[in-house]
Amino acid sequence: MAADQASSIPDLLSATTDLVAIPSESHSEQAIADRVEARLREIRGLVVERIASNVVARTETGKDTRVVLAGHLDTVPANGNREPKVDGDTLWGLGSADMKGGLAVMLALAAGTSAPLVDVTYVFYSGEEVSREYSGLLQIEAAAPGLLQADAAVLGEPTSARIEAGCQGVLRLEVELGGKRAHTARPWMGINAVHRLAPLLERVAGYESREPVIDGCQYREALQAVKVSGGVAGNVVPDRASVVLNHRFAPDRDAAEAETSVRALLTPLLDTARGDRMTVVESQPAAPPALGHPLLNRLLRATELPPRAKLGWTDVAFFSERGVPAVNFGPGDPELAHTAEERVSRAELNRAYTSLRGLLSGVGPD
Repeated sequence: MAADQASSIPDLLSATTDLVAIPSESHSEQAIADRVEARLREIRGLVVERIASNVVARTETGKDTRVVLAGHLDTVPANGNREPKVDGDTLWGLGSADMKGGLAVMLALAAGTSAPLVDVTYVFYSGEEVSREYSGLLQIEAAAPGLLQADAAVLGEPTSARIEAGCQGVLRLEVELGGKRAHTARPWMGINAVHRLAPLLERVAGYESREPVIDGCQYREALQAVKVSGGVAGNVVPDRASVVLNHRFAPDRDAAEAETSVRALLTPLLDTARGDRMTVVESQPAAPPALGHPLLNRLLRATELPPRAKLGWTDVAFFSERGVPAVNFGPGDPELAHTAEERVSRAELNRAYTSLRGLLSGVGPD
């Protein structure tokens, strides 16, 4: 990075430190929303709206194109890292990567991009790290759906300042198996439902993942058992047992196709005569890479790095479902998110800022 270019970048490490110092675990985002709202209202040319603990700021210059920059305000619970700590050019602390570094970049862009070539909507929302029903995006949509309309969107999730394209979908399924109760002294008179889980778990453990390549991004599906339940009493052969499965599926499939594939794998092990059943308890869609969109392709070229597939689920899917192509792009290592070692570097903050500023102002590769 040229010296004159670097000198024009605000102190994003300090700005991120200030945000990390504001506790904002899920369901407790009001204080950080207050800070963000106050900062945005200081910036000329923005129309700012507050909905619960969500803040939306928009430029209204009549441009033909609008882009959303979105980031969540909440963090997971602290893991011995609640207080921010700066060591040289690295900030350690809860939310530093996921995703207060991204929030700091968004605030700096709002303040420092005086004449964007596109209209911009900055969305700071609550409830991303918890159950979908608490999503701030859903709150905004319910109150004022027009605020989220755009031609493209960038989610400031931690990606090490390179594009992570699309996202995989999520299915959570519960498989319940039946049996017959008996005294444990005479187990041959019953059928142990917990024991019947063994072949099913073995098949799940042997799952061979699909790894489709879409727009040059390789996704990797997964199927994992995440919870097992069963048992009646210490001297009773159990007549019911269940396992919860988590399936991550690539964006070349929809949720129905993903469910069909899991059922094809496990249905041969189920016995409906014993009351066995498989039920979908949660479903979140996948999102395609969307790298062909001109705005998102421009951002990709500005990073000068090849894109990666997003293997987890993010709110890219929220926008994709509503016809808004979106990508994940922000500072911070995604593998450090939700860990005690969470941190972000000044270099990554600066790279993310420079690439996004180029997207908004037209500076950079054509």
